[in-house]
This record gives sequence, C-alpha cells and structure tokens, in this order.
Amino acid sequence: MTVSTITEPSLPQPVTQRIPAVVSRLRPRTPIDLATARVSVLVPVYNERDTVETIVDLIQSSPIQKEIICVDDASTDGTKEILESLLAAGKIDTLFRQPVNCGKGAAIRRALSLSTGDIVIVQDADLEYDPADWPVLFEPIIDGRADACFGSRFLGGPHRVLYYWHSVGNRMLTTFSNMLTNLNLTDMETCYKAFRREVLDTITIEENRFGIEPELTAKVAQGRWRIYEVGISYAGRTYAEGKKIGWRDGMRALVCIVRYSPVGRRLRWSAVGRRVRPRRDAAT
Repeated sequence: MTVSTITEPSLPQPVTQRIPAVVSRLRPRTPIDLATARVSVLVPVYNERDTVETIVDLIQSSPIQKEIICVDDASTDGTKEILESLLAAGKIDTLFRQPVNCGKGAAIRRALSLSTGDIVIVQDADLEYDPADWPVLFEPIIDGRADACFGSRFLGGPHRVLYYWHSVGNRMLTTFSNMLTNLNLTDMETCYKAFRREVLDTITIEENRFGIEPELTAKVAQGRWRIYEVGISYAGRTYAEGKKIGWRDGMRALVCIVRYSPVGRRLRWSAVGRRVRPRRDAAT
C-alpha cells in the first residue's frame, strides 16, 4: 500500500513578522539633548542700524543655549558701530566685518565657518522673522525626526499683507524648485532654515547673494536629508523701510534652481568633459 502525504500550502508570513524588515529600512530618530545642545545663530547684517539692536535683544530673550555670530557686510550707515557696542556689552559672541560688500550668501558662509553649535539657523537682522517662532522650528530637529526644518510664510502663520506679485513670484520659484528637487515645499525662499550641524558640514556654499536659498534647498535635497516644514509668522517690510531683494535676485534664483539641481550638475560635468577632452590630431 502506498501512503501519500498531503503537503499543506505555505501560509503567508504573519504581518507581525514582516514589520521588522520594513522598520529596519527606516532611519531611526536621532534626538538632540537640549541640556547640552547649542544653537548657532548666524546673523548677516548690511545697513540695519534701525533694527539690529532690537533683533539681537530678541535673540537674547530666547532661553535656549546659543552663540550669536554677526557678520557685518561692509555697512555704511552706522551699523558697524552698533555691532561693536553690542560685542563689547557681551550681547553677541562673535563679530566679523567683511572688507567689502559681498552679499548675504558670502556673509552666511563666513558666519558658518565661525560657528560651533549642534543646530544652525540664519536670522536676518531686519525684524521680518521672529525668534519667537524658533520652538516650533526646532522641534522636529530636537526630537530626532528631521535633519533640516524650513519655516514657511505660507502655512497659515500671521503675516503682514504686502506685495501680491512678490507672493506670486515666491510660489513660482518654489514650484520650479520642487519640480527639480522632487520636494513638496511651500516656501523655498524662506530665510528660516534650521539644520543639524552634520547637514551643513557636507555642503559647500557657493552663492554670494540671495541665491543661497535655492542652493541650500537643492543640496539638502540631493543629500537625502530628512526635511520638515512648519508655519511661521512674517512681518515683511517695504522698500521704503529697507527691503533689499529685487527682481534681479529672482532671475538669479531661477539660474540657481537649475544650476544646483541634478540636471544642472549633469550639464556642468558635461561642459567640463568637453573642455578637457583631447583634440583629435588634424588629418595629414
């Protein structure tokens, strides 16, 4: 007599056994200990004598451990003397004066080289951005969910009503940037970008002016860092009140969005290859 055995079909792996394989591919949280963490506040300053002391006082009022690094971009309106008095009073930790006006990007590059904090944020000196928004901006980084956090002026925070076409231009630039970085930001041009130190350690800032915003966005995206976005307040000012960014900076932003995208990098390397390719010997 032949005894046949019936083999039961294999059952699918229980979900509880499959989960660890999925979780193992996720980046773990990397929280920062607030008891020992330090924030580097980079303050690029150019002709802001009416606001620079106020913004330093607002920064000082934040309870977080911090270092304040101001770079005076060759101001000519008395800002230099105000900054020197703030340094003498111990209200700022480091002051560097550019010999000539080089632009916001160059000032941030210099300030970053002088910083030592675990978290880095840029703070404009014109009172458009409020340090009171720092807690919500730092939260995703401190609890370990994010490597960078952008503060969006278009996510519902209180804001001063000003130029319609500026907001249209900002959204167009952000959309174009998102198309080339595959991000879904609402405000690429925001000044409020906070980073873990290790993120900026991998980036070389090349732009000297306002092109630093699309440059940083593209390079953080290419690094596959974890990016969050939160709503912030915004107290924009008019040109009569000292606003400096103009339409030429918008045009430069378009160039930078392409230049620092994967497409732009391929084009640049292709151009380099054409320049170094050896010439064929002429036919004899």
